[in-house]
Amino acid sequence: MLLEVLGQGFLGSLFGGVFRLIPEVLKYMDAKNERSHELKMFQEQTSLEKIKGEFKVEEKYVDHSIAQLSAISDAFKQQTAEAASSYKWISAASALVRPGVTYVIFLFYIIFKLLVLVVALETHDQWQQAITIIWTAEDFGMLNMILTFWFVGRAIEKRKDN
Repeated sequence: MLLEVLGQGFLGSLFGGVFRLIPEVLKYMDAKNERSHELKMFQEQTSLEKIKGEFKVEEKYVDHSIAQLSAISDAFKQQTAEAASSYKWISAASALVRPGVTYVIFLFYIIFKLLVLVVALETHDQWQQAITIIWTAEDFGMLNMILTFWFVGRAIEKRKDN
């Protein structure tokens, strides 16, 4: 009987302790889940702020590009107004600056290539070998760039205006 009473007391204490610990374990698990949720939310907020920052950088880049284009447009308008109010030969000279610079640089380029050809021929190279040394892929790319700028670019601009 004493054993029964002690057994019941022990079992009662054991069950009472277990039942007392269950809420604490549940609180711990809930706190763990809450911390995990907060960490996940923090990571999501950080990711969102990173994306917002990238958008702000892109927005600033677009604003800068718009400001640049606006400044170029204003410069062209000012140049057009000055050309209209000045003498014809001044506006003609102003219009020839960019093509003139292109012609001079291209002339220097041709002179340089001809001098390289002369030197290559004087060193008794075959003219076919000299041409392959002088005319490279970079030269072809430069010629394509110039032709595209002066001819294709102008056609695209005319098409945009219409």
